[in-house]
Amino acid sequence: MELREKQVLVVGLGITGVALTRFLLDRGALVTITDRAAADDLKTCLSALAGSEVRLELGGHSTKTFERADLIILSPGVPEYISPVMRAMQKGIRILGEIELACRYIREPILAVTGTNGKTTTTSLLGEMMVHSGRKVFVGGNIGKPLIDYVTAGKKADAVIVEVSSFQLDTINTFRPNIGILLNITEDHLDRYRDLGAYAASKFRLFKNQQAGDTAVLNGADPLIRRLSGNVRAKKLFYSDSTFSGEEGGVIEDRQILVNLKERNFDPIALDLSDFGLAGKHNVENAAAASLAALAAGATVDGVQTALRCFKPLDHRMEYVGAVEGVKYINDSKATNVDSVARALESFGEPVILIMGGRDKGATFELLGDMIRRHVKKLILVGEAATSISAAIGHIKPVEKASSMQEAVRMSHHAAIPGDVVLLSPGCASFDMYKSYAHRGESFRKAVDQIKGRHT
Repeated sequence: MELREKQVLVVGLGITGVALTRFLLDRGALVTITDRAAADDLKTCLSALAGSEVRLELGGHSTKTFERADLIILSPGVPEYISPVMRAMQKGIRILGEIELACRYIREPILAVTGTNGKTTTTSLLGEMMVHSGRKVFVGGNIGKPLIDYVTAGKKADAVIVEVSSFQLDTINTFRPNIGILLNITEDHLDRYRDLGAYAASKFRLFKNQQAGDTAVLNGADPLIRRLSGNVRAKKLFYSDSTFSGEEGGVIEDRQILVNLKERNFDPIALDLSDFGLAGKHNVENAAAASLAALAAGATVDGVQTALRCFKPLDHRMEYVGAVEGVKYINDSKATNVDSVARALESFGEPVILIMGGRDKGATFELLGDMIRRHVKKLILVGEAATSISAAIGHIKPVEKASSMQEAVRMSHHAAIPGDVVLLSPGCASFDMYKSYAHRGESFRKAVDQIKGRHT
């Protein structure tokens, strides 16, 4: 793709916007960056581009700027249906997402992971499996390191492992992973998609360009994925807790994953999960998906097994923060939808004091009713969604509303007795009160540390 002297508009100045700008400038493009946020809210990114010859339009979007561009590149999370983008489409201006642009410069095998929940854990675990098998890898995408960084780094990997969101998949055209992994599809982002069917269709775009020689790793226990997988052209590897039924793939049984891959001439092999350090059925499913993808990509059985044994929980994902007076505190701030809260709750046999809330993404909180009855002794609600959560499930167990994370943790501490668990699993986006789920999780940690400090 010829970029020299082209007028290129980058929409969205975040980590990806900075990476895109550097890539484009290196190739001689004339770059304009537009972002709805004001300069004061973008200081870190602006500092990273200090001295660069770019034109900035901050605090809003100008339709004329979109219409003057030769090429428009959308950062992840920027909807392609906003008015200035739609106007540019009508004028025939080329519009690409960052992941689509990057893939056009990558020749190495791409292993791509998507799903409503578990993407980052699975992507990271898959990377470790390949590394322990002696492979050089790049791990990035929606996980925090933009895919375009791989192109600019100039260091060749044996495999490029990328986490992709539905938002990123909405803007692909030619993106074709050699191995695509779809973990699950549950209700999420219904503030952006008209219904679950539209959201599912977005996820299945991962397989849009795959051919018979590619591989699709699919959650065979997810009925929606099963139903929609008929249109996938790639070789399908299903994983579930049921029998093989003649399918290639993996079966989760007790504390092991039984793998059947005919192409690798394996007798069915057993991967041991006795030392796997991540709690919950959902993480065992993530391990099965990563194992199948890694073995299909040429990883060794020993490498996969070593990664399963050594992998540690990621920050803000069922992260053990500490214990105070016999009460455990768990940070699951990454749980930004209803299904992720349910998966967290089913991991505990102890009574749970659940901290929920944030910005509602169109969730049906009533779906948590049975889990609340079985696992939760009290709900502490924070943020914009507190009222809607209370209306949906507040009649099931006692509810208190807090004005801050610090107050929520204090309330939880007063309500807990030895043997209880205090779980932050918000079921909502963080942007009502925080910059990100990580920022929210850090606030929870600090509040727990304050409780610890008063009891040491």
